[in-house]
Amino acid sequence: MYVITAEQLRKAEPRCVDPVNWVRSLNAATAEFGIADDGDVYAEWLAQAAHESEGFTRLEECLNYTAERLVAVWKKRFPSVTVAAQYARAPHKLADFVYSDRMGNGPAESGDGWLYRGRGIGMITGRKNYELVANILKDPMILSCPDRLCTKDLAARAFAAWWKSDRRLNALALDRLDDDDEADFVSISTIVNGGTVGLEARRKLRDRFKAAMEV
Repeated sequence: MYVITAEQLRKAEPRCVDPVNWVRSLNAATAEFGIADDGDVYAEWLAQAAHESEGFTRLEECLNYTAERLVAVWKKRFPSVTVAAQYARAPHKLADFVYSDRMGNGPAESGDGWLYRGRGIGMITGRKNYELVANILKDPMILSCPDRLCTKDLAARAFAAWWKSDRRLNALALDRLDDDDEADFVSISTIVNGGTVGLEARRKLRDRFKAAMEV
């Protein structure tokens, strides 16, 4: 079983401001869900978590966008700055709009979009994913109090549980001779993010974690 030390975490991800306490949560969660059984899988998981959480510094999705940024991030939903302007700098309204009627959420007026916005190191998003994590962790309070995913232990356990629930992720992260590692990396990033945002940054993080952990 692999572990990451505070020194290795600090080396791979200098943005992390509390590596000593983070490694306790990360190592415990990955051991619980078998992610730490393979060094390549663990490093890949860490890279995705680090990118989603901005170096383990943000455990809640930031939805405070300018109109210009909304057009860049959600081109289909905001075809112009004029359309985006009514949702600019309005996180609650934006979440209810962009996350409505998908990922198990109800319509915009249900408030599900804001209630089940991205949280934790993997930015678990949508009622369906919160239900999945709550069931795996046998913790129904996650649904009624989703902010609990903003603690180190639950942030790590939730992302580990979500990752393990998709059997493709561990298989894709394994370093094998008979597959295309780069294509697998893109697939992992797409599954985690829903697209390929930050692909190069994720790649650099993966390489840094592998080097730091010597895997």
